Amino acid sequence: MAETLNSTHPKFAVVGHPNKGKSSIVSALAMDDSVQISDTPGTTVRQRSFPLNVDGKVLYELFDTPGFQRARRVLAWLEKHDVSADRKHEVVRAFLKDHKDDERYSDEIALLEPIMEGAGIIYVVDASKPYGKEYEAEMEVLRWTGQPSMALINHIETSDYTIEWKRALEQYFKMVRTFNPMQMSITQHVSILESMAQLKEEWVTPVKASIKLFEMYHQQMVEKSAFLISRLIYESTSRVEKLLFYTEDASEEDNKKIEKKYKDTLRKLEIDVQDNIEHIWNHDNLQLKQEGLTFEGMDLFSEETASVFGLTRKELIITGATSGAVAGAGIDLLFVGHTLLLGGLIGGVAGGVGAYFGFDELSEVKVLGQTLGKRYLQMGPMKNRNFPYILLGRALYHTQKVSKRSHAKRGVADLEMGSAFKDTWLDENLRKSLETYHKKFRKTKAVEAEVLQEYEDLIKKVLEGLN
Repeated sequence: MAETLNSTHPKFAVVGHPNKGKSSIVSALAMDDSVQISDTPGTTVRQRSFPLNVDGKVLYELFDTPGFQRARRVLAWLEKHDVSADRKHEVVRAFLKDHKDDERYSDEIALLEPIMEGAGIIYVVDASKPYGKEYEAEMEVLRWTGQPSMALINHIETSDYTIEWKRALEQYFKMVRTFNPMQMSITQHVSILESMAQLKEEWVTPVKASIKLFEMYHQQMVEKSAFLISRLIYESTSRVEKLLFYTEDASEEDNKKIEKKYKDTLRKLEIDVQDNIEHIWNHDNLQLKQEGLTFEGMDLFSEETASVFGLTRKELIITGATSGAVAGAGIDLLFVGHTLLLGGLIGGVAGGVGAYFGFDELSEVKVLGQTLGKRYLQMGPMKNRNFPYILLGRALYHTQKVSKRSHAKRGVADLEMGSAFKDTWLDENLRKSLETYHKKFRKTKAVEAEVLQEYEDLIKKVLEGLN
């Protein structure tokens, strides 16, 4: 069962003027892309809680709140009460009690309630707009609460009024930081958490514990992603599809059916892993739904995909030769031709499959079985030595993009890339290491668990380097 609002985990209310990026900051820090975000002022109309949950434990909790609407009137009401500083928070409580059913102050009530229940204050401003005296009423109201507070300077547009904002904010808040929720990294995330810990002495220990758990959580996400990617490469490379036929000879249509079935299965394996990785990184609402697969116009079996993610002809020859995958004259036979290759008929029945990727056929089509009605076409395991590198490159690129994408971003994820991505993770030594495993995956014999674990460890090191 999740912890209640009265539990001891740190809580923070994100408050400020309407349309200054409060919801974006909540979404980024809570790693929750379900937070409603819009350019329209007043999108957040009620207070809502967003806890960061790891293994059933709430590390910290953020409250997304409506923007101030009548800060001057609230401040005027508070200032009518001439009390000492140690009793100002009592006046705020009195305001909440007296106006709880007053629609005019519904936004102020919603943002002040979590603060008066113990939440720290994160006040958000937009430094692309000039500082104005109208903000001082908001900051003064927050000061009346007596709760620890910090200010985050957001930059929604390109104009920069940071200097004047800092001068003003430092008069009201214990800590002032700049923060762009659209460019979130684990380093920035931890840095903001460390700042939160400094707001109140009692928060140092629990926030530091949350930071440690958060870093462990990030490592777990990397490890889970490496597991899924390693199994994707193994299962796709070793995959075998079969198709029964009931005539004397398999027809061209049967040949096309087995090829389509084989390719569709590999596509689905990749899509399922992509969905699972997006879930691991808390991007369940990520928009990546388009024809083909992850990359618009770049199907798993297109030549463009091969040129971006696969090995070059030279790399394949060197890798294959040095790993023992091919030898001598076999190299020449392996890389004949750049276009569709038709292999010889197997048993006078099945035609060869086209040379997708321009290097080698995808996989053999075999006719198996002896008697009519029990014969079948078989395609797989993957024969193309370039395929696992293409699939692996796509998986790593997708994971890197997802893991580094701020949860504050909305809209379709931009997965466009240049051809240099391969150079960021794949060198000659790694190619040779990977090929030894790919060679084992291509065999019909089941691979031992230890071998898969070794391959997974290689992928994990690559992901750690990319993150």
